[in-house]
Amino acid sequence: MKIVIAMLLVTGISGLTGCTPRIEVAAPKEPITINMNVKIEHEIHIKVDKDVETLLKNRSDLFGAE
Repeated sequence: MKIVIAMLLVTGISGLTGCTPRIEVAAPKEPITINMNVKIEHEIHIKVDKDVETLLKNRSDLFGAE
């Protein structure tokens, strides 16, 4: 009887160890691509004094074009 119980325990334990979950972490074969289609728009509004506005109109060479 003791032999039968021992055999059942050995069989049960070996059956439990065969069903252990397996977790695998692996790097992808292709590189990860992040597509960032971003459209940036901006507007700059400048309020100037009338004297500065006339100066800019008369002296367009102040900010010389390169």
